[in-house]
Amino acid sequence: MKKLALHWKIIIGMVLGIIFGFIMNGIDGGKGFVTDWISPFGTIFINLLKLIAVPLILASLIKGISDLKDISKIKSMGLRTVSIYICTTLVAIIIGLSIVNTLQPGKGMPQDTIEKIKLKYENDAGVADKLMKASAQKEAGPLQALVDIFPSNIFQSFANASMLQVIFFALFVGISLLLIGEEKAKPLVRFFDSLNEVVMKMVDLIMLFAPYAVFALLANVIIAFDDTEILLKLLYYALCVVGGLILMIVFYLIILSVYAKKSPIWFLQEISPAQLLAFSTSSSAATLPVTMERVEEHLGVDKEVSGFVLPVGATVNMDGTSLYQGIAAVFIMQVIWPEGLTFTNQLVIILTALLASIGSAAVPSAGMVMLVIVLESIGFPAELLPIGLALIFAVDRPLDMCRTVVNVTGDATVSMMVAKSLGKLHDPQPKEWDDHYDEVK
Repeated sequence: MKKLALHWKIIIGMVLGIIFGFIMNGIDGGKGFVTDWISPFGTIFINLLKLIAVPLILASLIKGISDLKDISKIKSMGLRTVSIYICTTLVAIIIGLSIVNTLQPGKGMPQDTIEKIKLKYENDAGVADKLMKASAQKEAGPLQALVDIFPSNIFQSFANASMLQVIFFALFVGISLLLIGEEKAKPLVRFFDSLNEVVMKMVDLIMLFAPYAVFALLANVIIAFDDTEILLKLLYYALCVVGGLILMIVFYLIILSVYAKKSPIWFLQEISPAQLLAFSTSSSAATLPVTMERVEEHLGVDKEVSGFVLPVGATVNMDGTSLYQGIAAVFIMQVIWPEGLTFTNQLVIILTALLASIGSAAVPSAGMVMLVIVLESIGFPAELLPIGLALIFAVDRPLDMCRTVVNVTGDATVSMMVAKSLGKLHDPQPKEWDDHYDEVK
């Protein structure tokens, strides 16, 4: 009997998790049961992915740079990566603004619905938390993002999973290995090569638990929805965001088909486990180890490319988040500040959303924090900010799950484009968790 593919197992786990969540929502004590006895397994899974993210980035990037044998190639790869990421982010923002201005989901929303949403969410702790984080980020100096790249204590950076700092350290070590000569560098290069293989095998082992983990994660998400009436009222807005995200994925598939000469169906099949995990976890950082495994072994991208492009993408490439920010900002203005809908303000939204996506953390709901900064950049009245966030807060988590899928898909697409441009795209060589099991059992 043919073994069921991993992505089908994950889909089955997701569907059963959603059904189970709805059943528990209708049972007395059901929410508590899911929170106490089901949700922890999802948390364990995410913790395991986060556990291996830093050593994977470190080993993969150092080994990849040492294999390049030429410092000028690092510059070339870096420029191509950042340039493509900026272009795809601009496309995402423009798609978002085009959709929201054409369909106008916020126009004509009933006042009683606005009041109900306002009463329910305006003073919500989650809304207050997003406003506080946005304020702290806004108060930082203009070059703070640059300063934050350079760690003062790399072990602290490891502990905090500060991706850009880990990437900088890995680049620093990799370049230094090139400069001390191949003979002296060989022992350390072999160590990181071996570490990379070990961590990739850890990914294979962790993924055996993925179908059960997504069951737990999705069940926990479903029990959090306690007001279906408000969700239905915001359905038009949510569909605009989802429609834009689907168009963005179509854009990626066209690029891959035209430039990389790869089948869109094949690409989606191979990257789907990472996409499904991105949907379940709402975190491109937590999904990063799986994304790297799929891109290297199943899409055929060399380690030196994936080890650089994907960690950078998980930190600075937020196409889905940028698209969402464009739609959400205009939607909020359509509902409560229509006089702010000027052409100039929308140009400012494009620029600010682009810059915000670079600084946006790869964690759940970071997009809403950046949305506050986008709104403030166009002079949105401060007293209306809590109401604006309250308008979209109810559907933020499911939309966050969807836009994380686009973020991860964008990272994989750009890694293939960069690999193709550098001649580093080869035939896939997938590995299984039990490849060497017979040798040790």
